[in-house]
Amino acid sequence: MLFTSLRLVFPTRAAPSPRRFSDFVRIVEVGPRDGLQNEKALLPTSTKISLINKLSATGLKTIEATSFVSPKWIPQMRDNSEVFTGITKAPGVAYPVLVPNLKGLDAAIASEVREIAVFGAASEAFSMKNINCSIAESIDRFRGVIKRALEHGVRVRGYVSCIAGCPYEGKTEPSMVARVSAAMLEAGCYEISLGDTIGTGTPKTIINVLKEVKSTSFSGDLREFALHCHNTYGQALVNVFAGLDLGVRVFDSSVGGLGGCPYAAGASGNVPTEDLLYLLQEEGLQTGVDLEKIVDIGEWISKEVGRENQSKVGVALTSRKRTEGNG
Repeated sequence: MLFTSLRLVFPTRAAPSPRRFSDFVRIVEVGPRDGLQNEKALLPTSTKISLINKLSATGLKTIEATSFVSPKWIPQMRDNSEVFTGITKAPGVAYPVLVPNLKGLDAAIASEVREIAVFGAASEAFSMKNINCSIAESIDRFRGVIKRALEHGVRVRGYVSCIAGCPYEGKTEPSMVARVSAAMLEAGCYEISLGDTIGTGTPKTIINVLKEVKSTSFSGDLREFALHCHNTYGQALVNVFAGLDLGVRVFDSSVGGLGGCPYAAGASGNVPTEDLLYLLQEEGLQTGVDLEKIVDIGEWISKEVGRENQSKVGVALTSRKRTEGNG
């Protein structure tokens, strides 16, 4: 029964066929923003700059640098402008920042940001709790932000939260995810990152969501979509695998598994970049990212933050390196 179930979830594994999708996978590193914003210890600006500069030398093409939000709500991002203007911008690397409203956009533009991310939720309750407005009102808000950003030549990526479940409403309807995604695409987002915010999704859930949002895609496939999987229930990598099987080729991750789920005490949050890289490389997919460098950065930043490294691959490879060095 188990193997029958797996064949249903991953049909191409049961019946190999010519590869239909690209062998290249783009990783969006979200550690400096989504990873750090939930850390209680306020890091020095210089450490954040060093983190981004180190990541810029690994082959990553997209690194989410910071968030232009009020320090009242997210103190960790209080130095957003200093961080963004202080990093060394590597050629060919994008450094998007998160903005919640027009005020945040204006501050980002003043810092010469060239790409932003806007966000919405597929849950009415989460939208009200998180940004104090309904889904419909949030759509109106981000439309205005997107319009002004595009007028300034700033690219826009969209985030949809709670694609699998909500801490207040329970399971999320895939049709609601598709509705918010469609609104973001129509407003001008070049890509939509689908976030399993509380990490309750399983491959079946993710597949249902991806099939639903595919109908909103301008390209007729999933090339405008990314997956942002949290590891709260240990399902992040199997959900990534489900996305790969359907053609998703962009995934968000956080070095060292930085971050956490604020709705589950003690739970891990973002899928570690090290673990994601290892999976992709062992599956024969290309990323252009140096796993060894990422592992070293994960060890370093975990110590700087004062927490245990959440990456299984990072811990394993670091331990092996120490053992070999002592041999």
